[in-house]
Amino acid sequence: MRVVAKIGTSSLTDELGVIQTDVIVMLCAQIAKLRAAGHEVVLVTSGAVSAGVAALGLTTRPNDMATLQALAAAGQSRLMEQYNHALGAHGLVAAQVLLVPHDFVDRRQYLHARRTLNKLLELGCVPIVNENDAIASHEIRFGDNDRIAALVAHNINAELLVLLTDTPGLFTADPHTDSAATLIAEVAFDDPLLAVKASAPGSSRGSGGMVSKLASARMASWSGVRTVIAATARRNALVDAVGGVAGVGTTFQPRRRRLAARKLWIAFASHVEGSVLIDEGARRALVERGTSLLPAGVTGVRGDFATNDVVDVIDPHGSTVARGLALNDSAVIRKMAGKRTADLPSGMAHMVIHRDDLVVLV
Repeated sequence: MRVVAKIGTSSLTDELGVIQTDVIVMLCAQIAKLRAAGHEVVLVTSGAVSAGVAALGLTTRPNDMATLQALAAAGQSRLMEQYNHALGAHGLVAAQVLLVPHDFVDRRQYLHARRTLNKLLELGCVPIVNENDAIASHEIRFGDNDRIAALVAHNINAELLVLLTDTPGLFTADPHTDSAATLIAEVAFDDPLLAVKASAPGSSRGSGGMVSKLASARMASWSGVRTVIAATARRNALVDAVGGVAGVGTTFQPRRRRLAARKLWIAFASHVEGSVLIDEGARRALVERGTSLLPAGVTGVRGDFATNDVVDVIDPHGSTVARGLALNDSAVIRKMAGKRTADLPSGMAHMVIHRDDLVVLV
């Protein structure tokens, strides 16, 4: 089985940002056990910025981008040093892979990343993936490694994604405030839970939380990848997730139809810049016939966005039915709204969103 595992900052570091060596040793021992059983494992890791905070002796985590990038550069090498040592104890070689969003949007970069990861697995390495925080900006970064893990799982055709965190999985309510909350063992691919916006934020040391894990589980489900959210502290959590052991955490079942990489990015990994409002006729055309979105069905525009920005498509009931890349900016689409194609001037895109760049979410 090909497995992508992700571990977050809150699991890897203490309150001061110091890397918890015992956690890495435990995780790498599980990876070694899976490798010995014939499985291939790619690890997506957080923790570089927090490790940098500790390395430089800072008492708090800064918020400005320049300092965060510098901290990531200082912390990443220390993080890899720990993985090199822990995997080396089992005769395994760690291989660092730093990715940015462009590696999944651009087709050539996407294929290049796939070739590199596949070759590393073929050579017997354990790829250690992280976002390239040292050069990423607010505008072009993922923001959390849960999404990277889901995209990597899609990229290498993984069969399982395991999100290791500081909670045992998804609960019926916040277990910190509701003593009656119970663990949800399984979520079907069409379960409304995959559309729920969890309220629990990530820890002060990380950028994820249950919100991003639900989003990643949904991404993976649409990629045809089974996903498990499990507690890092559980003994053999990763091994049990691969083995399908009952009670390991929350399992999200995959969809039977696999979404293409470009559409996966548009649907779940991109930043939405605005919204296009549509009438009921346009909704039926998108949902039932898979057409492009034409100006005639547009009733309004919210926000200001540029050409090729990602926008939500909202029906008359206020529900987001689709997401796609706008072929014109918001000002032009406002002028186009409600007009037939024949009434539009030449020299401009006569569609609001082409069906190749549109994902129906309902």
